Amino acid sequence: MSFSIQFRRPSPTVVLTAGFLALNGLLFSASATQAAEPRQTATAAPGNIIIDAAQVEAAMARGAIVWDVRSADDYKRGHLPGAINFGDAGKVLRDEQKEDFLPTPVIEKLFSDAGLDPSREIVVYGARGNAYTYFGSYAVRYFGGRHVSVFHDGFEGWREAGRPVSTEPARRPAVALKLIAQPSLAASTDEVAGSFARPDVQVVDVRTRKEFTGEDIRAIRGGHIPGAVNIPYEENWADPEAAKKIAGKETAKTDGLALKGRQELEALYKDLDRDKETIVYCQSGVRAAETSTVLESLGFRNVKVYDSSWLGWAARLSAPVDNETFLNVGVLNGQISALKKQVDELAKRLEAR
Repeated sequence: MSFSIQFRRPSPTVVLTAGFLALNGLLFSASATQAAEPRQTATAAPGNIIIDAAQVEAAMARGAIVWDVRSADDYKRGHLPGAINFGDAGKVLRDEQKEDFLPTPVIEKLFSDAGLDPSREIVVYGARGNAYTYFGSYAVRYFGGRHVSVFHDGFEGWREAGRPVSTEPARRPAVALKLIAQPSLAASTDEVAGSFARPDVQVVDVRTRKEFTGEDIRAIRGGHIPGAVNIPYEENWADPEAAKKIAGKETAKTDGLALKGRQELEALYKDLDRDKETIVYCQSGVRAAETSTVLESLGFRNVKVYDSSWLGWAARLSAPVDNETFLNVGVLNGQISALKKQVDELAKRLEAR
């Protein structure tokens, strides 16, 4: 199968977040600390931002870097040949409490030590349908990457396609990187507060229905940004209930986590305007990264991830909220204490046996 891909160069007046299109010009500098590898110019065209196993194989043949964003244990059990890994991207790149990126120098060292050079073509994968794959792609683009594709079907899709699997850890030459974060690629709370009510802006909330209505409170307040359209990110999957079925042991198959076909995705987002600025948010920006990528692949022209998402909006008490509910910390602490007491009592009973 022959395969060639190209990148759109964005207009200077258009900024797309979740890094789907990058700003003109180099956003960082990199110099190899070991033998330099040839720079690549091949990139992925719109519509090929999300790729399949055959396209991954073609990218590998071109010398693309393949980044496995799963945990180190999952990686050890099996991975794509030559793929690098430095732990669960959701944990190693983010502050555990705020769920924002760690300081740039920390991420700079992680990327440098792993040889994850954003100037090269990069394919990101994890488990099938896992939003952290898209978060990994977003992270690379946020720090200057311009040639990044997502393999949605991930390790499961690769193995099911009969492709070779390796258990040998892969290492790339370290590179000395100077990463420059591009905050313009992510909408801030101030920017969202100043634009969400404008007629040329549409806001998409990709959290669950219960989070949207304020029944499921995961921050200091529950509810949603006024005017936001709720399309849970699971709706991108062939079976939106797939994760629940797997967790409930109704099935062990992951095919329901596969991405819907293009026509189904077009229908899912048919009521949105592709020409408007589209702000996508969730709880902390991870699920939003998946939907934003899908929207950009469908041709939406100006998509931004609200990086702080609901954690940031709910914490700003002056920010308006529809279906507003509040988290009673006292009640929550009481429930946690009661649960801890039950667990302690159960542990004592087990020890006494």
